[in-house]
Amino acid sequence: MSIHDRGRVTAVLGPTNTGKTHYAIERMLAHRTGVIGLPLRLLAREVYDRIVKARGPSVVALVTGEERIVPERVQYWVATTEAMPEIGADFVAIDEIQLCADPERGHVFTDRLLHMRGLHETLFLGSDTMRPAIAALVPGVQFQRRERFSTLTWSGSKKLSRMPARSAIVGFSVDDVYAMAELIRRQKGGCAVVMGALSPRTRNAQVAMYQAGEVDYLVATDAIGMGLNLDIRHVAFSATHKFDGRRVRALFPHELGQIAGRAGRHTEPGTFGVTGEARPLEDGLVEAIENHRFQPISRLMWRNAALEFGTMDRLVQSLETASGHELLSRGREADDLHALKSLRDMPEIRDKVQGGKDVRLLWDVCRVPDFRGISPTEHTGLLSRIFGFLQEGTIPSDWLARAVQRIDRTHGDIDALSKRLAYIRTWTYVAQRTGWVEDEKHWRGETRAVEDRLSDALHAALTQRFVDRRTSVLLRRLKQKESLVAEVNDKGEVTVEGEFAGRLEGFRFRPDQTGSADEAKTLNRASYEALKPEFHLRADRFYNAPDTELDFTEQGGLMWGDSAIGKLVRGPDALHTGVQVFVDDEAGEEIAEKVKRRLQHFIDRKVAALFEPLIAMQKDEALNGLAKGFAFRIIEALGVLPRDGVATEVKELDQEARGALRKHGVRFGQFTIFMPALLKPAPTRLRLVLWSLAEGLDEFPESPPPGLVTIPHIAEVPDGYYTLSGYRPAGERAIRIDMLERLADLLRAQDTRGGFEANPDMLSITGMTLEQFAALMQGLGYAAEKGEREKLKTVEPVAPPPAPEGEGSDAPLTEEESVLAAETRARWEAEQAEKRRAEAEAAGETPQPEETAPEIEVFYTFRWAPKPRANRRPQGDGQGRRGGGPRRDGAGGQESRGEPGNKSARDGGKPRGKGPKKGGKPQHSGPKTYTARPEKKADPDSPFAVLAALKDKK
Repeated sequence: MSIHDRGRVTAVLGPTNTGKTHYAIERMLAHRTGVIGLPLRLLAREVYDRIVKARGPSVVALVTGEERIVPERVQYWVATTEAMPEIGADFVAIDEIQLCADPERGHVFTDRLLHMRGLHETLFLGSDTMRPAIAALVPGVQFQRRERFSTLTWSGSKKLSRMPARSAIVGFSVDDVYAMAELIRRQKGGCAVVMGALSPRTRNAQVAMYQAGEVDYLVATDAIGMGLNLDIRHVAFSATHKFDGRRVRALFPHELGQIAGRAGRHTEPGTFGVTGEARPLEDGLVEAIENHRFQPISRLMWRNAALEFGTMDRLVQSLETASGHELLSRGREADDLHALKSLRDMPEIRDKVQGGKDVRLLWDVCRVPDFRGISPTEHTGLLSRIFGFLQEGTIPSDWLARAVQRIDRTHGDIDALSKRLAYIRTWTYVAQRTGWVEDEKHWRGETRAVEDRLSDALHAALTQRFVDRRTSVLLRRLKQKESLVAEVNDKGEVTVEGEFAGRLEGFRFRPDQTGSADEAKTLNRASYEALKPEFHLRADRFYNAPDTELDFTEQGGLMWGDSAIGKLVRGPDALHTGVQVFVDDEAGEEIAEKVKRRLQHFIDRKVAALFEPLIAMQKDEALNGLAKGFAFRIIEALGVLPRDGVATEVKELDQEARGALRKHGVRFGQFTIFMPALLKPAPTRLRLVLWSLAEGLDEFPESPPPGLVTIPHIAEVPDGYYTLSGYRPAGERAIRIDMLERLADLLRAQDTRGGFEANPDMLSITGMTLEQFAALMQGLGYAAEKGEREKLKTVEPVAPPPAPEGEGSDAPLTEEESVLAAETRARWEAEQAEKRRAEAEAAGETPQPEETAPEIEVFYTFRWAPKPRANRRPQGDGQGRRGGGPRRDGAGGQESRGEPGNKSARDGGKPRGKGPKKGGKPQHSGPKTYTARPEKKADPDSPFAVLAALKDKK
């Protein structure tokens, strides 16, 4: 074996992070021409870009198995070790020379060690473990040892969740890498992924993402052990065993040292350790890695370079020739030799190979790498097809186009894209061979374009799966202590640095729930940091907002537009309620206090406006004695008080006291003492909320739809709720309080002992049919006797007299107006009846019987029947009927609750405590909670469901 040494030969050896590659580039550029061989296509591209930046693209060539850029005036060649051109150059450098011991690729590096020389200078770069072998094989070599610029220290075992930033976690299988990357994405926001199976473009994109700080973690295979110069501070091994293609074995110490040495950049110190199920390293191994002291490499892989192409057998024999040197050993059978033997055994191939030219062509085909990795048989079949084409000329373009087209699809998951990328790399390699395809320029560009598209798609898929960009961006900004920019659109959607973070509902932030708990924690931290200015701006807008933008819900919620801002809480009394604000603690006490003041101002003004008559009566110092006490009862009942519960107090009021109360709008009705102004929809809605708060209810009754004279009487709903809503239950229906008093005015003119029929005015007031009216009257204590009779011939109606002022309006009539209206209508009806009788007598005619059957009509006769009614439940707290005949109280002017129109007296019930209710306060179990929302939908099983349905129809 002859070793040619032309010029100075130097071996620059030492651990990683010593700047050996940078030194080689400087040395090459000091010469007129040069060639540098690198172990990875990725590293070759990186070095090529650096030299192009220094000298320009016109003098720099890049040659790899899958890429070839060769300008006309080349001075410097950058290549993978396998693709190094055999030319006479002033300078030659081979990086990672310790790969001479690699079982698969070692023979290539050994060949370059023995035979590649520069005319003036040759450099071998690598580990110090190669010193004895180089010294034995390369006479006259000079050695330079380069020390690390920084220290490397063992840090023990750490969980992935506690891994420091700028860490690389190393695994030795695709499944392990994916599992760790998924875990880091959930806990840390994401990571970059680097594997040997990735294309250089994909690996570059992943590495660039890590280097740019978009992610702080890198999950990789042992591919990071060579060539990749990264900003890594800590390397963690998830395992210390790997499958090397033949068997699972423990990593050699120098392999562990090569990977661990990637921690620490330039002068920054680095650490290494283990994680997951990996056992801690032994002390001796730790010391060796820290000091980079390993056992020297004692055997290099070698394969005969002097090949014989006479026949296939002679070629195989020359490839299997022994070296005859104790340091040089044949490695495992390489893929190209295995493919050659397989093709040699195929009869169709033996028939085609006729001479040395065919043998040389066959060997070139066998050297096509098995990027697909499906199986040796599949790879051999592909090589056979390619060899057949090349014997006849070139690979047909239509056949190659179909093969490439099947691969050119960028959809699918990571595994599918990785497989297609491996397939296209085969055709990229084929297209780079001179004379193998018809249009070399086209197919080199086409296959490279497909590889780039698949590489970009794979990078996107890896990023989508293993990087939560939202969390990673926020973490990076927080780490750099930069101010975060938050934006809130009109829908309340919050974006922080352009990433969706959640929704801002009023002054409460609702983070996006699509991520994990760890992601949510990071998201909340970043979002609240960014929302601090927004909280202050929003608080200012809210404080200055008009009352028209605020509202309360029927469940006590306080709204600003569609956002819940707080809720009403029980105060010292019903008219003075408190507020509880919905403001996140992170917004600060200042914001919460400002929102609370604004809400308190709103509800105070709302109560003052809607209950103005009640508050005016409360502040009237002219009221005294019984009038003042009775005013307190009305105020306590929020303006609506059933008369049968305060009959005694009403009896004791003299005319002066009544007059003082009437000045404040109090009406003494036959059934209810009330303030007509407070029966409008807005005060009624607020009255129910205030009463519910004072009673401590968990669920508030909702007000009926406005404009209805009667509503269904639901047995499960306490009668007190109807009273507060402005209605009085009567049978199956509940009638509005003011309309009931108008009906009572009409009934007062009737003979309630002898019996009477309903007239059109009664039906008009209630808006009922005759049958519905009969049920209502029974609910009010009347007996309804049904009968049939022949329907009288209708007479042309005469217009009734004009109603007194105010009767036709929506506002309830006053007590005096009601009496006047009833008397006027009674006189008019009597006059009309007398007029019809006189006209009949003057005509002297008697009605002739009609030939057809007479039309029959149904009528009801109503009589006062004070007896217990099965369809009415007794009123609690003295509100129920106690019997007794009708009467008018002594000071009265207005009848007591008894038979309408009768002058006899009866005793009243006991005084009530708070507002009207049935049987005391409803009992509820569980904690008292309130929700704030625009409107509470009634539960279908709730007794309020019918009322809610009526509201919807309205």
